[in-house]
Amino acid sequence: MTESQLMRDWYVPVEVLTLRTWLVVAFIVNLILLTVEVLRDDSLSLFLGVVICVLFAALRASLPNVHELGKRNISLALSALIIGIGLFRLGSSSLSVFDIWMHAWTIIPSSLSLWWLSNRAVTVWTSNKLSTSAIEFGLLRNFKTINKHEKISTHLILLHFVLITVIPLLWIIDIAFSPGNALGGEIGDSFSTEHFSKILQGDSFWIWLVNSLIVSVGTSLLGLTIAIPAGYAFSRYKFTGRDVSMFAFLLVQMFPGIIILVPYFLVMKTLGLLNTHLGLILAYCVTALPLCVWMLKGFFDTIPRELEEAATLDGCNQFQVFTKVVLPLSTPAIAVTALFSFLAAWNEFLLALTFNTSNDMYTLPVGLASLISSTGQAWGDFAAASVLVSLPVALLFLFFQKFLIDGLSAGGVKG
Repeated sequence: MTESQLMRDWYVPVEVLTLRTWLVVAFIVNLILLTVEVLRDDSLSLFLGVVICVLFAALRASLPNVHELGKRNISLALSALIIGIGLFRLGSSSLSVFDIWMHAWTIIPSSLSLWWLSNRAVTVWTSNKLSTSAIEFGLLRNFKTINKHEKISTHLILLHFVLITVIPLLWIIDIAFSPGNALGGEIGDSFSTEHFSKILQGDSFWIWLVNSLIVSVGTSLLGLTIAIPAGYAFSRYKFTGRDVSMFAFLLVQMFPGIIILVPYFLVMKTLGLLNTHLGLILAYCVTALPLCVWMLKGFFDTIPRELEEAATLDGCNQFQVFTKVVLPLSTPAIAVTALFSFLAAWNEFLLALTFNTSNDMYTLPVGLASLISSTGQAWGDFAAASVLVSLPVALLFLFFQKFLIDGLSAGGVKG
């Protein structure tokens, strides 16, 4: 076989290469979207959805190879048929944002198939009219174009994940700024700050906020006070029971927190710590301590021992080595650990609900839950309070972003 024949058999236009992947993706997405039609109980749309999935599978199977002009024509016909069915379904829908997005996964892939399979590069490739120079040009074109297609595909996938994350947040914000307490309606159809005014002008929210701040900050400070020396000890010293203790830390993380709720309650009642900030702080510290110790130990393992040995030779005792060498280098890990401890206490609901029976001692999660009752659901107030509660967390992540990246990545590789 000559070199030109090998190049001709090996070369595939970038459009066909891209369609081989994305038609499979389109088939899977449309197959998943059939569940929407099942929930809507629309038999006609469900039937057309099944037909579209079958046609996408047939289109993927009919993609041409070299010298297969007939299969190319079949692919063009299938693409046009899918576009027609997709436009019919779109015209029969309510034209909501979700419906447009859902039918776009039918119309756009099939339109790209029709466009790409009918362009000159694919037409010449399937009709066996390629010269050696044309193949060389096509390979160079593939090299330049395929990276662009991969970037577009990657960003498209990431955009969908972002939308899945952002849409619930937008819905909550819309409810918070909408008058009344209804959950329905279009996003952005009305605007009102009545819910924020009601929450901020009331005394309960500020009481819950102060309680959450006291408990969360106290949990972070007490947890770090215990976890930092414990993590350093587990990282640097060999002592009896070290491995057993570390295994025990991992073991307790395997069990759900609800199984220790009754013992916790009995202990707090015996010590007189119900309806107190100290009781919650102690409970949260015990719960978060194993994770904090493991995180800090992993980071301390990455700090070279030679630095501590050098400080010892310079006249530092063990405490000075720890405070002047190890702690300054551990700032990112300590910041990450403090943030996770703060968030664990800030978002915890079950223990706060069990240990606190007075409205004056409610934390924010328990206070928010009290806005939803069996007799009247104040969804607008609940959404406004949820937005306000999330702001401190968002600001913390924004301000500690650099420490989060350094702290989470530094303990991953030792050296």
